[in-house]
Amino acid sequence: MILENLNQPVLNNSLLQWLISAAVFLVTIFLLRITQHLVRRRLAAFAIETDTQWDDMLVAFITRTKLLFLVVVSIFVASVFLELPDRIQSVVSNLLVIALIIQSGIWGVTFLATVLDSYRQHALETNRAAVTTINLIGLVTRIVLWSIIALLVLDNLGVNITALVAGLGIGGVAVALALQNVLGDLFASLSITFDKPFIIGDFLVIGDHMGSVENVGLKTTRVRSLSGEQLVFSNSDLLNSRIRNFGRMFERRVVFSIGVTYETPREKLRRIPEIIRGAVEAQNDTRFDRSHFMKYGDYALMFETVFYVLSPDYNSYMDIQQSIYFAIHEDFEQEGIEFAYPTQKVYVHKD
Repeated sequence: MILENLNQPVLNNSLLQWLISAAVFLVTIFLLRITQHLVRRRLAAFAIETDTQWDDMLVAFITRTKLLFLVVVSIFVASVFLELPDRIQSVVSNLLVIALIIQSGIWGVTFLATVLDSYRQHALETNRAAVTTINLIGLVTRIVLWSIIALLVLDNLGVNITALVAGLGIGGVAVALALQNVLGDLFASLSITFDKPFIIGDFLVIGDHMGSVENVGLKTTRVRSLSGEQLVFSNSDLLNSRIRNFGRMFERRVVFSIGVTYETPREKLRRIPEIIRGAVEAQNDTRFDRSHFMKYGDYALMFETVFYVLSPDYNSYMDIQQSIYFAIHEDFEQEGIEFAYPTQKVYVHKD
């Protein structure tokens, strides 16, 4: 009785064939999933002990293998045990091909991300200017890859991709007109990438804002300000602004003025430039330029000094300037030279 029931035809196949096919499907998906888990765990443990990135990439491939892809493969394997109409068999075959194409795209993106991340980490240590270029290459490559995959999927679905590509060309003009601002920022991003007016890590001053560049995206550039918040600038607006890039500074020019009282003797006035010069040259990483009696002020005799700090670091500049001021103050005390400050003298004449 049971055998008779199992041999009853159901959709051109006996019930027994359907049960065998279902069992094959379950066994196949179970074996594929268990194999994926075991291989990934073994490879992950092995990859930790090696310096090469190829085993890490293989672990990423196995991890990014989707369950839906394994299900489609199991369905195809199970369909071998059934006698299906040509149309349904064609659908199953196309489904497998489409799943394989999409999974290949995921593997391709994983490979691309692993390679570019390696180059990005190396660039952060050796050439920060290349980081933005690497990010742009990664984005463009992903767009091209997924575009090709989308066309292959549509081709397997029976869509005439030749007419589709031609239609996209016409539609692209309309989209470009509608997205002028976005495209402007996109081309500004390309300009930043290739012209490199600044790179990640540079300290910028844009109008009233200042901070270090964190990321250059397709539409915006993100800057971390000194007070901690993140500033977001449109790429096109940023390139239209006057940018002061302190990241390209090699040395810092410093100008300061000192005023002394009008009662200072002339011989001591002559010594002031030499005193200031000695205080500057006593510091490391400095280059003295000049120091002169500049003018007669309203309440002081003014001296102007120019020197260079041979380091772009702001903290180093402040340390050096502080040491120079301390040295000048000490020398003025020893010489009996008084700093001037706003004062008024009232002369009373009595008849």
